[in-house]
Amino acid sequence: MKVENPVALRFILQDELYLLKADKAMYENLVIAEPEMENIVNVAPISKEPIPVIKQAEPTAAAPEGKTHPISFNYLGRNQKSFLVLVHYPETEFIDDAHLTALTNIIKRKDLSVDDIAIVNLAKQVNIAYNELLSFFKPSKLLVLGSKALPQGVPQLLLNTPKSLGDVAGLYSFAFGEMMDNVEHKKAFWEQVKAF
Repeated sequence: MKVENPVALRFILQDELYLLKADKAMYENLVIAEPEMENIVNVAPISKEPIPVIKQAEPTAAAPEGKTHPISFNYLGRNQKSFLVLVHYPETEFIDDAHLTALTNIIKRKDLSVDDIAIVNLAKQVNIAYNELLSFFKPSKLLVLGSKALPQGVPQLLLNTPKSLGDVAGLYSFAFGEMMDNVEHKKAFWEQVKAF
């Protein structure tokens, strides 16, 4: 028996079939269209049920080269107040627990919560540019904690010196690892953050 459409085999053969490894590549990119209701044909020598006529989907054209895919980020918080915090922690997903507690206590003094900010760990986001962060998060404030958390293409920021970056208020300061045991770094950080 010759079958033109491989999908029809499931109606004819009801046992399980297994592909050989050599044949698997041929079927991996096969696109099968759902049967259309208006194309149902009644053929009933044995069964009274209609058998759908299945059309094979046209192959889709490949995406043109040079088109960019939408960027997405894995971040902590909900960014409700457009406040972006950039950190660098290679060993954790977002931020060290002790450092998150310290950051939470600091932003509470500014009447903010973790839901109001977005914490992005640049150690887990490879080759992310400053303009990609801007277009995704649309921040009004940008806090960069540590030199390793500076994204590619960010305008030059001086340590603990707030700077306007167009529509974004930027502040680059110490990483929490540098601040936790250094009272002077904590003071310098808080002096800038409380007015930020």
